[in-house]
This record gives sequence, C-alpha cells and structure tokens, in this order.
Amino acid sequence: MRIPVFVSCPTTLSTKQDAARNLILAELNNYELEPRALGRSDYPTDYPLREVLVIAKHCSGGVILGFEIFQTPSGVWRRGTPESEKASDVRFPTPWNHLEAGILFSLGLPLLVFREGGILGGVFDSGVTDVFVHKMPTVPFPPASQKGLSQVFLKWQSKVREHYYK
Repeated sequence: MRIPVFVSCPTTLSTKQDAARNLILAELNNYELEPRALGRSDYPTDYPLREVLVIAKHCSGGVILGFEIFQTPSGVWRRGTPESEKASDVRFPTPWNHLEAGILFSLGLPLLVFREGGILGGVFDSGVTDVFVHKMPTVPFPPASQKGLSQVFLKWQSKVREHYYK
C-alpha cells in the first residue's frame, strides 16, 4: 500500500519545470509514496481551498514545489514605505504553495520544500518553518546529485511513515 502525500505544484509547467517535477515524483515512487494534488489526482466537488484541506487530512506528508509562475524584469518592494526598495528580475511562485504549505504545517505533516532559483518569500524563506528549503533539481540531473536527493527523501519519508503509522 502506498502512503499518500500532498504535492503542492502549479498545474501548468514549462518543459524544464515538468522534468524537475517528474524527478520528484520518481523519488516519491521509489519510496512507495502516492502523490495527491488538487487538479491532478483529485478534483474539487466543493470550493478548492476546502478540497485542499480534505485531501491534506488524508495525507501523511507534504511536498511543496516552488516553481516560478510569474516573472517581471523590475519592481518595487514595499512601495510608499520608508523601506521601499527597487528590485530586478523578480520571480513569484503560485500563491497556492503558501496556502497549501500553511494547511499542511497546521496539520503537523512532515514537509519537504523545494524552490527554483529566485523564488523567495513565505514558505520559501529560510527559518519560516523547521524545514530546510532545498534547491529544485534540474534536468539533466548529475548522478552525484541523485545520491543527495535520495538521502533527503530517505530522511523525510521516515517521518512520513511515522506519521502514517501513528
């Protein structure tokens, strides 16, 4: 029997992003974990945020995939305040990453967080949770990096199994 884990990820991805997602899904499969996600494995019968909670309650862990869904060449952080600051090459993940991570965290589920380069803020900031934020794997994926990724999943999946068998 495969243990369900919630995967927070945008539905529409670039080819490169989808390849990275597939690397993560392959690791889940290696540890007999079943990815569950709104709009991929599960479809809402109620409003989407409620469905996330319903799905998450049946999971024993969560994976947050912080892929860029919006990029702007320039912008201003905290505009109109004394801390106003110009920024360039600003990248944003889906806001659902933050919502879903909050739900998973509040349920006490073990989290595994990955982010693409340039993704910051919320759950992707270091020290926000007790979880280390990992760099998103890229394809081609060097064999030396595979061992490190597998070790990350090995540690995390032990916590997922502990939660599942409680």
